[in-house]
Amino acid sequence: MVFLPMHIKKHLGFTGLRKVLSKRFSHLSDHREEEVDHSMHDVFMSAFAMMHFQDPSLLQFERMLQSSKQGNNLTTMFAVESIPSDTQMRDIMDEVDSKELEPLFDDFFRLLQRAQYLEEYRVLDRYYLCVMDGSEYFGSEKIHCPSCLTREIKKKQGNTVRYAHQIMQAAIIHPKESHVIPLPPEEIKNTDGKEKQDCEVNAAKRLLQKIRQSHPKLPFIIIADSLHSKQPTIETIVSLGMRYVLTAKPDDHKKLMEWVDEQRLLKEVMHMEAQDRKGRTHIYEWVNDVPLNDNKKTIIVNYFEYWIKDGSRVAYHNSWVTDFPVDDENVEQLVEIGRSRWMIENEVFNTVKNHGYHIEHNYGHGKKHLSMNFFLLNMLAFFMHQIIELTDRLYQWLRQRLGSKKNLWDHLRIACHILIYPSWEFLLRSIAEDYGYT
Repeated sequence: MVFLPMHIKKHLGFTGLRKVLSKRFSHLSDHREEEVDHSMHDVFMSAFAMMHFQDPSLLQFERMLQSSKQGNNLTTMFAVESIPSDTQMRDIMDEVDSKELEPLFDDFFRLLQRAQYLEEYRVLDRYYLCVMDGSEYFGSEKIHCPSCLTREIKKKQGNTVRYAHQIMQAAIIHPKESHVIPLPPEEIKNTDGKEKQDCEVNAAKRLLQKIRQSHPKLPFIIIADSLHSKQPTIETIVSLGMRYVLTAKPDDHKKLMEWVDEQRLLKEVMHMEAQDRKGRTHIYEWVNDVPLNDNKKTIIVNYFEYWIKDGSRVAYHNSWVTDFPVDDENVEQLVEIGRSRWMIENEVFNTVKNHGYHIEHNYGHGKKHLSMNFFLLNMLAFFMHQIIELTDRLYQWLRQRLGSKKNLWDHLRIACHILIYPSWEFLLRSIAEDYGYT
């Protein structure tokens, strides 16, 4: 008998999400001309299972799956009929364009949207916060492919070249929600293998267009660091019908700061202070309708700045530009929105790099799409886990009972070594009952 907690909407449970993956994996392009031993579904689902169980070694995971118990668990939980070897998996995955995997992010997103989980992520009554940032997920001085970004490194024994893969990642966040909703990333890559190096700014523009294409009606507020609070990116944001709250560091916006300082001398900059329970002083300053730069066709922005002072010590300081008119009624919430940019660093990049997902591990680099495909599968596993943590009360109970996510996943992996489970839900229920769940 398979236990499925009645309070979980089936399409948001593990099996429902796995079926979404299966449907996409079954329709991936297959470039093999000879008779095949493993379907595209089984190849990609086997790789996804490795990401789901957070195993850093492709070879070790493949060998583990060869046991009858592991093979059967892969069949019962992930609907895999035949398990490819690590070499077969890499060769097949390298040929599949990463763009074919990206719709899965939209599939998962719309399931959450249909179940109205996104309602809790609204700010300022109607908007969704979309934070974006760049990150490197692979780097080496030896392993490389034509798409790698390159950078010369000077060393005493002679200069060398460092190769890297980078992405622009976006996620929907809320300052008071611990779970994030990742959107499909945009790869930053070398387009011709030599000269035409891509950059984070250009990738950000492509990412914004991709987000709007996937979600044409959602009201977004874009949050990003000071690299993106420049006129070309802001014009892209505005042209796509989005709003923005972007970090604006003084060193990056000298003409803007000259204007703000002049407004301070004229006493046109508004000022507000508040004390918190710890005795710290929160200082807010803002001025509306200031030019972003000294270009003849500069855009007009609204500027606000924020300090936390603990006595004479400045505990925090930052500044932003936005298209929202700033006043004493919304400045505190705009600061909260601006400060939430850290969530993509902490809740996304830090989690996938340092908390079990091994995102920077080289599962296989390949010559075409392998490295990016492994990255996407890892992010999809992270997305699935976010949904399960958000919606599955049994998983939530186990997470709280076992004290840490690492401890929970250690239990899940060990259990799969010992017994065959007819479903993921049965696996969770079995472990939970051992700890007194009724």
